Amino acid sequence: MAIITLTSDMGLKDFYVASIKASILTKCPDAVILDITHQIAAFDIAQASFVLRNIYADFPPSTIHIISVNTEVDVEEKNPFLLVRHKNQYFISSNNGVFSLLFDELPDEIYSIENYDSANDHSFPAKYIFADVACKIANGIALESFGKPIQKINQRVILRPVVDKNLIRGSIMYIDGYGNLISNVTKQLFMDVCKDRSFTIYFSRGSYDIRMIHDNYNQVPEGEKVALFTSGGYLEIAINKGVEGSGGGASSLFGMKLNDPFRIEFENE
Repeated sequence: MAIITLTSDMGLKDFYVASIKASILTKCPDAVILDITHQIAAFDIAQASFVLRNIYADFPPSTIHIISVNTEVDVEEKNPFLLVRHKNQYFISSNNGVFSLLFDELPDEIYSIENYDSANDHSFPAKYIFADVACKIANGIALESFGKPIQKINQRVILRPVVDKNLIRGSIMYIDGYGNLISNVTKQLFMDVCKDRSFTIYFSRGSYDIRMIHDNYNQVPEGEKVALFTSGGYLEIAINKGVEGSGGGASSLFGMKLNDPFRIEFENE
């Protein structure tokens, strides 16, 4: 029984996601289809890669992941669609740079996806190409049958923190459904710069700052701001139970949006 996950920017208002699932179930009736999210910001492969890299390792080996975000590609692209095997899992998407953001190293195996040339194929690749490839993998078709192995993928560079001896300048790369702000500052980077020094996290609204990292939300009173590291190892800024009716989330309180900057200042050595 194959597990096939879907990550997209299609939302749930329209029929697109259901159409992909119908295509999968027509060819692979026993498939287990799991939605990771369909609320990725339109065309935002950086956000898609961030979400998926935080969850894919939780799935069993041989899980197949379809990534349908910014799937249209340049007509002159030699390898427009890719099938990737990495850490015993499969990933199918456009060669739009998402794989360079999803993994810290070159994937274990990369294959171009060929023999899909009709107008329908390219107008809705998640339905006509990715779903078909996923079902063929689930049915035991060898990876080599989809196309030639390749050694390069298109690269994309995301905004990385700026680091000085006493300062980290980061930015917000994801806002979850609670309004929690997840940054591009990793726990490892923070610890490397901090070295057990006192620090202050400053936001765009100067009246708010945080001077401590906690292990969980409930270590502060309800409605209080809190900084902690996510299970994926990224610095998160939240409000304990900060949802509608309880003061709002951190995004609302701090007036922060995707890609907004913040800074962490450390005590001088």
